Amino acid sequence: MGVSIFSLQAFFRLFLFSFITLCLSSELAVASITRHYKFEIKLQNITRLCHTKSVVTVNGQFPGPRIVAREGDNLLIKVVNHVHNNISIHWHGIRQLRSGWADGPAYVTQCPIQTGNSYVYNYTIVGQRGTLWWHAHISWLRSTVYGPLIILPKRGVPYPFIKPYKEVPIVFGEWWNADPEAVINQALQTGGGPNVSDAYTINGLPGPLYNCSAKDTFKLKVQAGKTYLLRLINAALNDELFFSIANHTLKVVETDAVYVKPLNTNTILIAPGQTTNVLLKTKPNFPNATFLMTARPYVTGLGTFDNSTLAGILEYETTTFHSNLPLNKLPLHKPTLPALNDTSFATKFASKLRSLNTPQFPANVPQKVDKRLFFTIGLGTNLCSQQQHNNQTCQGPNGTMFAASINNVSFTMPNTALLQSHFFGQSKGVYSPDFPISPLTPFNYTGAQLNNTNVGNGTKLMVLPFNTSVELVLQDTSILGAESHPLHLHGFNFFIVGQGFGNFDQNKDPKKFNLVDPVERNTVGVPSGGWVAIRFLADNPGVWFMHCHLEIHTSWGLKMAWVVLDGKLPNQKLLPPPSDLPTC
Repeated sequence: MGVSIFSLQAFFRLFLFSFITLCLSSELAVASITRHYKFEIKLQNITRLCHTKSVVTVNGQFPGPRIVAREGDNLLIKVVNHVHNNISIHWHGIRQLRSGWADGPAYVTQCPIQTGNSYVYNYTIVGQRGTLWWHAHISWLRSTVYGPLIILPKRGVPYPFIKPYKEVPIVFGEWWNADPEAVINQALQTGGGPNVSDAYTINGLPGPLYNCSAKDTFKLKVQAGKTYLLRLINAALNDELFFSIANHTLKVVETDAVYVKPLNTNTILIAPGQTTNVLLKTKPNFPNATFLMTARPYVTGLGTFDNSTLAGILEYETTTFHSNLPLNKLPLHKPTLPALNDTSFATKFASKLRSLNTPQFPANVPQKVDKRLFFTIGLGTNLCSQQQHNNQTCQGPNGTMFAASINNVSFTMPNTALLQSHFFGQSKGVYSPDFPISPLTPFNYTGAQLNNTNVGNGTKLMVLPFNTSVELVLQDTSILGAESHPLHLHGFNFFIVGQGFGNFDQNKDPKKFNLVDPVERNTVGVPSGGWVAIRFLADNPGVWFMHCHLEIHTSWGLKMAWVVLDGKLPNQKLLPPPSDLPTC
């Protein structure tokens, strides 16, 4: 008995409908997923510059593993601590909307994870895509505990620039032959400046310009006529860096995981904490040469610094058809980097960056301001105790101890987590909610150095009602010499609406603010001897750290925290803490 054509057609239509429905549901299912990672904090022997030492790592890797997710994904990252150091991990640049318990800075949003314990960082990536990174956020452990955090756009959403042939993370770091924990402990004990690193690294490798390092060289192998997306991350502890590739132009398309108007440049300036995505268009034909890509510091302060140059190699893949010479016999071109103290380049580069500001990726700059704040930032001193004085241990200026402050408050870290204290209404004795909105004693901030360089000390926080529109002017001071400070704000992006040199003028300078397409970032370089103005909307309840990303300045107290109160609606309130939140 035959099957009718009608029933065959009906079956085929039903099959096709089921197949399409299945495909669509699968596509929707992967629109946002939960991704699981496990970070085992363990010691690993690493050799660089002919020095082998045991360092704290994630999963034995240096740098640490790459996290890849898509916008909208939920991340569950279990961190297990197998070392004697306390540990916590910060997901640098993630907004952490209502999930401040997962932000990571020790004694701010959590107590650190103690030896033998674990904690699951649980957060969702909302409205963000691009290059961010993760790092340890306690003492100086981030010198080896760091890695890329790459957020791809949602499926089917293209980049607002040409699709790259390949994407490559480029992570800058620093290498110490000594133990960085011993370096900072000694500096805090003596009150003097810390010993500097022995090398800069690119993806953990110092490169051929250092002694005993030729074998530890990062090579970027490319094909002619292709476009590569380089995801640059500055994970160095204490140095802003210039970066360039010989005979190649870089096109900046994103900073701190926010798209910008394309900017062609030969050299990038990138501060610790910052990320920059650039397009590298390779030469149309095999160039019969190799090219160094180098980085070295931008330095403005009076202290010592690692005055060395990092190098990797850009190498065009070849066949015998292209060249008769082996690769190591080809001419090697070197880039020219700006002078170490080229503040003019730094300023021009920063001022050229603009938000993409398209209907799809708008720059939602706060146009009205509820709260105007003026913060001075810079170095200062603490007095030497009598005992230290007798022991002649104070090696700061004029027998004092180095300190750093915001509005002359050098921040004292508490012994318990600020976020827990706030959430459970137990702030008494932990912090006070009276951080000054401006310096208590105005002075000529960028004028001659002052006789009295002492700072105040305390655990003071600034309280903001939910949805407060904030304008914050960050003013560098010359108390112990003007210096560029990369300031990082947790929990928010902000718009850099203005910058300038000298003292900020409240009457004149706001007239020049860019409120249309200013660049949006999470870390801003405050100009040496100048100021920067930022705006942000306090729409994320919790306790949020703000600090200089030069690690020594953070250690000296150049940090503070914001309390953003809950809003009235359920989706404007901080969620309760997870059950496995570490205890102090």
